[in-house]
Amino acid sequence: MTASIPTKKPAILALADGTVVHGRSIGIIGTTGGELCFNTSMTGYQEIFTDPSYYGQLMMMTYPHIGNYGTMSRDDEARSVMIAGLIVRSFSDDYSNPIADGSLQEYLEANRVIGISGVDTRKLVRHIRTKGVMNAVISSEILDEAELVQKAKEWDSMVGLELATKVTRKEAQTIPADGPYKIAAFDYGIKQNIINNFVNRGCTLRVFPAEAKLEEVKDWNADGYFFSNGPGDPNASSSYGLPMVNYAKQTGKPLFGICLGHQLMALSEDIPIKKMFVGHRGANQPVKNMETGLVEITTQNHGFAVDEKEIDTSKVDVTHINLNDKTIEGLKFKNFKGMSVQYHPEASPGPHDSSYLFDQFLEMVKEAAE
Repeated sequence: MTASIPTKKPAILALADGTVVHGRSIGIIGTTGGELCFNTSMTGYQEIFTDPSYYGQLMMMTYPHIGNYGTMSRDDEARSVMIAGLIVRSFSDDYSNPIADGSLQEYLEANRVIGISGVDTRKLVRHIRTKGVMNAVISSEILDEAELVQKAKEWDSMVGLELATKVTRKEAQTIPADGPYKIAAFDYGIKQNIINNFVNRGCTLRVFPAEAKLEEVKDWNADGYFFSNGPGDPNASSSYGLPMVNYAKQTGKPLFGICLGHQLMALSEDIPIKKMFVGHRGANQPVKNMETGLVEITTQNHGFAVDEKEIDTSKVDVTHINLNDKTIEGLKFKNFKGMSVQYHPEASPGPHDSSYLFDQFLEMVKEAAE
């Protein structure tokens, strides 16, 4: 199938360190900015664009051809696109997927996304890996390089930035299933496929907004508690996240955290979180399960991590480590019934090596209910 090919206007990507790249506009005309990150996945661009953990970030795809299979509404991980902007090497106006709803250009326009194509993304990735993550600005309306570099320098840093309340739902929602167990899930930017993994295992979910009221959570009387992924600095989410984690710990019921939820659970035990030099984003990160000795290929999306130098072994066991840089990817807690991972076992997109973690959590719920 062939989409209408729009006239491409000039666009500029400017980094806070003064690096400037010229290309052509995709999506809508405008100016946007945020922390520049990159994702190494070969497919699944729509799921990546709708992952709430990317809210406020510019997404650069390292795979060179983006858009060739169009878009489908069933692939959305959230209600709208979450990325602040898009950078690609080669943008496809044509798509060859007979079940697609439309082209990626149409999708970006409908979701008001500003982007740039024609960028040497591999060269830019090497630059970021050397210099570290930094803010950037994309514009197809302002073509003054110095002005755009200054805008990038002035853009809000991700450090100290609270964003989970920007992507959470407004009110609690019950998602029924046939099984016997009730799970309270806290939405800091929860992905649809996380919900699917619980429901497919027979768990009835009550999904609470980030700033849920404690009495409402108590009234649900859950059999287990889940703390979701989400964007921003986890330290800035502690004002509403930690009270819920601490309440869940006091109930004696099992806890499970993914990504931001993992970091909040660590913070609840006074284990600090650090900003990473670059971060992990892609569907091919090798993680070693320290309990089984097996290696899992995982999907990841995070710019913060548990500080491995500050681990207190009286409070946690490290269950998973990243084989690329030895950062901590999983914890088991000793003072309460809890487990957490930094990566995404729901893997959308990505491999399914780690889906067993949902089963492990539900086994904990079953044992606690007996």
